[in-house]
Amino acid sequence: MAMTAKELPIGSKLPEFCLPVGGQAGQWCSVQAQGKPLLVLFICNHCPYVIHISKRLGELTRQWQQQGVQVVGINSNDARTYPEDAPEKMPAEALRAGYHFPYLFDAEQEIAKAFNAVCTPDLFLFDAAGGLFYHGQFDASRPRNDLPVTGEDLSAAVAAVLAGAQPPAEVLPSMGCSIKWRPGNEPEGWV
Repeated sequence: MAMTAKELPIGSKLPEFCLPVGGQAGQWCSVQAQGKPLLVLFICNHCPYVIHISKRLGELTRQWQQQGVQVVGINSNDARTYPEDAPEKMPAEALRAGYHFPYLFDAEQEIAKAFNAVCTPDLFLFDAAGGLFYHGQFDASRPRNDLPVTGEDLSAAVAAVLAGAQPPAEVLPSMGCSIKWRPGNEPEGWV
């Protein structure tokens, strides 16, 4: 089911959190504002929208990390209903896609709720002070259109945050598969 991301106001403060690294027993990652831009990616293993952009996403995030942007991926899907998104399968997906950032598992789905995330991919870029700078699409490419996967929308936002510029005036929301909520754990107002 294709969903579009819900609006989160620009300037919203980063919800700090600590989650386990998927498939890495005993490894946890704490995420908080650290005086650098931070990109938080709600992604998963099976979503065709994420798979469609994953290789380019892996390439670009490596470049941005070299420029000082912190990056984390979060899988919030219910692994009981969608076993392909189970945490033990996340390292293989990270390797396939070329992700060189922590790929975290949100088993309780509380972090997805804190971000008001609704779909995969759902992309949140924070400035060095921990304020939301960009919440929008990777690019206009989709699994069933002929547009090339460029990452141009998110790339422009990353360039702007690194340059100390203003957030983009017009932003198109992310579109993808809905986050797979555990039965009874859907956010308030979920349809």
